[in-house]
Amino acid sequence: MGRQADELRLPEGRLSGFIADIFAAAGAGRTEAANIAANLVMANLSGHDSHGVVRTPRYLQNAERGQMHFGRKIETVIDGGAFALVDGGLGFGQTVGAQAVDDGIARAGAHGVSVIALRRAGHLGRIGEWAERAMAKGLVSIHFVNVANSMLVAPFGGAERRISTAPVCVGVPNPGGDDFLLDFATSTAAEGKVLVSLKGGKPPPRGSLIDAEGRPTDDARALYGETPPGAVPDPRAGSGALTAMGDHKGSGLALACELLAGALTGSGATGPGEGPYNGMLSIYADPARLDDGFGWGGAVASYIDFVRGARAADPGRPVMIPGDPERRARAERSLSGVPLPAEIWNSLVAAAAGLGVEAPAIG
Repeated sequence: MGRQADELRLPEGRLSGFIADIFAAAGAGRTEAANIAANLVMANLSGHDSHGVVRTPRYLQNAERGQMHFGRKIETVIDGGAFALVDGGLGFGQTVGAQAVDDGIARAGAHGVSVIALRRAGHLGRIGEWAERAMAKGLVSIHFVNVANSMLVAPFGGAERRISTAPVCVGVPNPGGDDFLLDFATSTAAEGKVLVSLKGGKPPPRGSLIDAEGRPTDDARALYGETPPGAVPDPRAGSGALTAMGDHKGSGLALACELLAGALTGSGATGPGEGPYNGMLSIYADPARLDDGFGWGGAVASYIDFVRGARAADPGRPVMIPGDPERRARAERSLSGVPLPAEIWNSLVAAAAGLGVEAPAIG
């Protein structure tokens, strides 16, 4: 895997320890700090740098502004047995998100299926981690997510923002091999990928940004505007917008996410108002409860193998299933270290210094 100019690599453990120290110094308990760090670094290991440690300065800023809080526990607002409405109390998403997912897993264990509506959570990170958590218990899960007061995406045909990046995630366990994990933002690129670009990483994907007039651009400042030196980039400050993936189809799916994760949960669909915070509607199902003897696990494994066996258009790039890129990235980065553009590393060092935390050696 090629290395970008001005890029460094840190071992997973060293980076996790550093990030945990930062959050502990900011006020998190050691366990919560370690969980936040592990979640962010796992995103990096999985190849999703957009949801990795690049988020640290913004998380710290959100905590300082009272937009995210350490030490929160979900509150059950409505308990319907197989379904529940829970409030995250603006807790860190890595904390209250895990609690909500574990609640859904427990309810699905008791009832075979469950629906959890989570409202007012801090940034939930890489949603694929929550599906992985469910798959580890043998459960299928589907997740719809939005961000209240985070208008970043223009609807299809529009030239101004109306929608959040609105991720969707589906996890299907595969007892016979690799799990199926579909996890994507309904925008052409996740906001964090543009942030990584702004910080010296790869350019944003072609067609992922428009300027204030609705014209395509590859300038990340269309989303963030001009960021003063030392300030945390604000994706709400630019005059342009992200585009929806797949034109009208992605735009429609994004709107569905807003209605399910925002309106239905009570967290709020994206628009002017309170926030930013996440809403997530999650559905969990135990596939064994639907197996009348036909062998669902074998059906999953055989079909995945059938799809992977398709003749590749490029012999050097075999057909993959959702989840394969993350597995490959983890295998490579676990050995070679987590790649970080120098500007991202410098922002972490500056954030740590402001909290009296010493950065680890990188030599």
